[in-house]
Amino acid sequence: MNPFRRPAPWLALALLFAASPAPAASGPPPGFVLKDDADFTFTSPDGATKLEQYMKDSDDFDVKWQVWARHGDQMTELKPEQGYGAGFRFTSDSQWLVRMQKTGSGEQDLFLYHVENGVFTNATTKSLSDLAWAYFHSRHKMKLDYHISANLMKGTEDAYRWLGVDWPNNRYLLISLSGEMDKHPKNVAVKGLADWKCRYDLKTGKFDIPKMFAKGNAEALNWEIKR
Repeated sequence: MNPFRRPAPWLALALLFAASPAPAASGPPPGFVLKDDADFTFTSPDGATKLEQYMKDSDDFDVKWQVWARHGDQMTELKPEQGYGAGFRFTSDSQWLVRMQKTGSGEQDLFLYHVENGVFTNATTKSLSDLAWAYFHSRHKMKLDYHISANLMKGTEDAYRWLGVDWPNNRYLLISLSGEMDKHPKNVAVKGLADWKCRYDLKTGKFDIPKMFAKGNAEALNWEIKR
């Protein structure tokens, strides 16, 4: 008997399928319905990627939203799944994408995606807003309790030319942070942080604060509305 005899054809085929990865999902699971309103549909500047948002409702008000990027015949989910629809902005080269994700009343997170092998994937292990808040708290000790929001400033597509700057295209993101405190003096109606700005470098993954924002940031730290 030959101990090195080739296996039967059917066995070789079975082993091949067992070793092959499972096919990727081609779209949202059952129960998710496409929201084709203009407010929920976004297309990259190069026209290659279309973002579609799908919602799943339930009797217990547990609403779920998924975002899928359609690139030709391929669809990939932009995680994470959330409870609200989202807004999006691309860089002009269509290589970077920021998700502006409502998380509650007056609250918002940011997520960053980058093109890898032709599809958008999460560019950071933590959300972009978590990274921005970590940068803020490394400089300031301030406890915020509600209406905590990270916002992407307009101008992503043209490198913020409206600010009078001459920054490289597709290099920076400007982020504005805000939030409010539970505890404040009785003669103050609202107190917290209002529109504190920082800049994220897509090339290095680091934050900084351009000098042009120094005065406004100092005022943002002392924001309050008196009764």
